[in-house]
Amino acid sequence: MNSTLLNLAKRIKSIADTGLVYNTNDYDRERYTELLEISHEMAGLLINQPIEVIKSFYAPNTDYPTPKVDIRGLALNKAGEILLVKEMADGKWTLPGGWADIGLSPSEVIQKEFREETGLAVKATRLLAVFDKRCHPHPAQAFYVYKFALLCAITGDIQFQKGFDILEVAFFPVDQLPELSEDRILRSQIELLYKKAADPNAAAYFD
Repeated sequence: MNSTLLNLAKRIKSIADTGLVYNTNDYDRERYTELLEISHEMAGLLINQPIEVIKSFYAPNTDYPTPKVDIRGLALNKAGEILLVKEMADGKWTLPGGWADIGLSPSEVIQKEFREETGLAVKATRLLAVFDKRCHPHPAQAFYVYKFALLCAITGDIQFQKGFDILEVAFFPVDQLPELSEDRILRSQIELLYKKAADPNAAAYFD
């Protein structure tokens, strides 16, 4: 129920942001500002954060609001094990990756993230999936997020050099995954990506 209500709060915020960008009179601006405040209050109640904290999550919108984009990479060793990184933020494991960067393509983003988080050089070879976080049982969060998952080939020697915000880097069999950072990736998603990676003719998953 909370997940459904939080999604509704995000939709209200999106409508309010759009209205504030495109409104043509003071009456509309006042109404959309009120809707924006309601969306912030709803989100704060649902994730148990003060409204000031909720507002600090968001930069002011000057254009049509769209989802944030998170890009993750699936890389395997010769034994078919999955490369994971242990995040300093929560002490749990995830696929390498992070927020998309303006000015970089998705493949350039994931290559940068692998280099910074693991020290490895990779080449993105195929899009495996685009996940809408709303459609999967991730923990609730303020942002509306799409997650791109790319298959990556390791192109150099496997010599780990972990990033400043990474505690460990390691390979794991798909049936022996460690505790995952579920805000970033779910076991069901990794299993799906692993199956897609094994079939070169598999179509990318979406939603």
